[in-house]
Amino acid sequence: MSTKSRKSLSSSSWQQCDKCQCALMQKDILLHEANCPPSTENWNHSFIFGGVLYSTIEVFQSQELPKHISERDANDIVFISQSAFQLCDIAIGSSIVVATKDEVVIKTAWPTNEKSLTSVSLTKHAIELNNLVGLVKVYLLKSDIYIAKEIVMNQLGKHLVSSVNAELDNILKYFNEHKIFAVGNRISVPYYGKKIAYKVVQIKLDETKKEQTKILDGNDLSEAFKNINLTTNQTKITFYKALYTTKWTVLNVAEDGNSILKNKYRIEDIGGYSTLISDIKDVVTIGIGKYRSVEHFGVSKGILLYGPTGVGKSMIANAIISECNVNAFIVYSSDIYSKSIGETENKLKEIFNKAMSNTPSIILLEDIDNLCPKRSNSSTDHERRVLAQLITLFDDLQSTKSDILIMATTTKLDFVDNSLRRPGRLDMEFEIYVPTPNMRTEILIKLLLKIPNTLSHEDIQSISFDTHGFVGADLYGLCSKAIINAVKHQQKDKNMFDNEPEVTMTDFHHALITTKPSAMKEVLVEVSNVRWSDIGGQKDLKLKLRQAVEWPLRHPEAFVRMGITPPRGVLMFGPPGCSKTMIAKALATESKVNFLNIKGPELFSKWVGESEKAVREVFRKARQVAPSIIFIDEIDALGGERGSSSNGSGSNVQERVLAQLLTELDGVTTLGSVTLVAATNRPDKMDKALLRPGRLDRIIYVGLPDEETRREIFDIKLRNMPITDEVNIADLVYLTEGYTGAEIQAICHEAAMKALEESLNATVVTRKHFEAAFKTVAPRTPVSLLKIYEDYMNKVL
Repeated sequence: MSTKSRKSLSSSSWQQCDKCQCALMQKDILLHEANCPPSTENWNHSFIFGGVLYSTIEVFQSQELPKHISERDANDIVFISQSAFQLCDIAIGSSIVVATKDEVVIKTAWPTNEKSLTSVSLTKHAIELNNLVGLVKVYLLKSDIYIAKEIVMNQLGKHLVSSVNAELDNILKYFNEHKIFAVGNRISVPYYGKKIAYKVVQIKLDETKKEQTKILDGNDLSEAFKNINLTTNQTKITFYKALYTTKWTVLNVAEDGNSILKNKYRIEDIGGYSTLISDIKDVVTIGIGKYRSVEHFGVSKGILLYGPTGVGKSMIANAIISECNVNAFIVYSSDIYSKSIGETENKLKEIFNKAMSNTPSIILLEDIDNLCPKRSNSSTDHERRVLAQLITLFDDLQSTKSDILIMATTTKLDFVDNSLRRPGRLDMEFEIYVPTPNMRTEILIKLLLKIPNTLSHEDIQSISFDTHGFVGADLYGLCSKAIINAVKHQQKDKNMFDNEPEVTMTDFHHALITTKPSAMKEVLVEVSNVRWSDIGGQKDLKLKLRQAVEWPLRHPEAFVRMGITPPRGVLMFGPPGCSKTMIAKALATESKVNFLNIKGPELFSKWVGESEKAVREVFRKARQVAPSIIFIDEIDALGGERGSSSNGSGSNVQERVLAQLLTELDGVTTLGSVTLVAATNRPDKMDKALLRPGRLDRIIYVGLPDEETRREIFDIKLRNMPITDEVNIADLVYLTEGYTGAEIQAICHEAAMKALEESLNATVVTRKHFEAAFKTVAPRTPVSLLKIYEDYMNKVL
């Protein structure tokens, strides 16, 4: 290709092709030679032809912004090089058409530095708002511009503003005055700290000018793109300028919101809650007037869905609304709250009035405990007014017998005011409870339908059994982590790079290690990975703990068949250092259930009622993520015998905590699949009420290790320690009569340290090192303590 320079070309970097007359960069000459003339639909290098710049879109870096241009103004500007200005006959501040494959917008031209002569830069906000990506054509706007009398829009996004009030109308006028739009463009304006996005669906002219152009519907925008003829700068898209007198109209939020719900939520996508959804649907169909035979009675119009965070309350509510095919009005407290007096109540009243004029309809109040918290001494005047307004609206709705239903969701049922929960208001309460293993299987099957995977039905059942306490959101997060693991493995395996990643059981095993139930986040304890095989002896103790925790989980039918309930609690007592705490850690690891480790001092507070509340919270969380284990070490600090302390105030708090503990273990509220495992050195100091059957059922003595147990402990400890043949384990077992497990471990450590004292390069531990260790570590369990245990066992066991 021969090129020639022209005086009109502003830079030596630009060249002009003799053959096709387009201007291009010096570096693109070889690419151009292979594709001359270049395609004006799918080009592979930047060029200018017929006053049109064909290029790609880049993000404009805000730090390069000129001082006199604000960030808000920058969103309406397209930045191109000064040489491109000259070649395209564009003046600074001109209105420029920026056209991608799917979008056409009007921006103001502004020159940028010559770093990239062919670049077309827009701010990140402008690119994301109108989805401007890929190849772009930039040229001067030469077509006629009409004055818009009215611009009709749809609001975009999840949190919709109920209507255009005077304040929002002024913002729309101010921010868009003298801007040029086409049907299909998106605009964004700030409103109380958030940005509201709209899509232009129709633009109206004055009556006298209507015949000059055709008003395009949003769906006709694609047809207009087909008719663009950029070589002559003529398009069949009509452009309109907004003035301060232009009217801004937002279409009915309910219609728009309803269409979003229909596309987004479907009942068939929800697993595990089919019976509950069926019950809720029955109430909804009656409430919206499907059964005319009961319309004169005035059936209750309120449904309250409650349950832990992430369990699927909003998803179930939205799916039922979309299934019923009625007008939906979704209310978020963040959208309707206002600092102005009376504004929040007016917005609520407006939503209810709209629902009454668009029957049948459903109003969904998300997180009603945030919208109007329970009345108390600390309630603000604003909260009381909102609650009073909501109660009035409920009663008005009930008296009019309209085909309107109210649905509300909450994670904190106790925080919903009782006046809202009485008959005639939100009286139909449905608990969206934590899913059972079978329900988790159904949820996982629904989720895995959307993921390429190699899991069998048995694999899914195995995952559902290991995910105790997981709600729907947790299972969704688990699948997300499994997908990330699958992608990582694919990137490492070069042979699989061209294939789509498939999720395997290995990916789920990795995900399970890092994913815990959301309800456990506040009390999550990283338990060290201790196995039964790491603990020497104690076979009887291991069996009793397995009976209390593992058997009810793995063989629940056996307990039902025998007509008994699993043990509520296990108390381990014995001298310090006999592996009571270590056994609790092994139990948590081996049983794979959720483990809550409670320290006594954490529960005590100087404020009246706070200590009992802390105990209640522990058991509430444990029930929520059941099956679970609550482990309380040194329980004698909490459950000491009442009236034994000389300090009056101290014993008073301790007695209240103990009373709460007794109530939780065997009170009106069922404990469910929660097992209490406790450890103590002084069982004789424990309150007798705590040790009766039905509370701490199993009382197990963890005594000093016998000969066989000591041999197993030495086998475990010396497994990884280099010892000489002269070290006889039988002799060590004989010499450690009366030693605890912790003291035996100390002997092994001390012997190794003696070897390192002689030489840091030591490779073996000899008999003399063990003899020196025995001189340092002596048995510390007093005979008097063993006598206390013996007397206690004779009296209790």
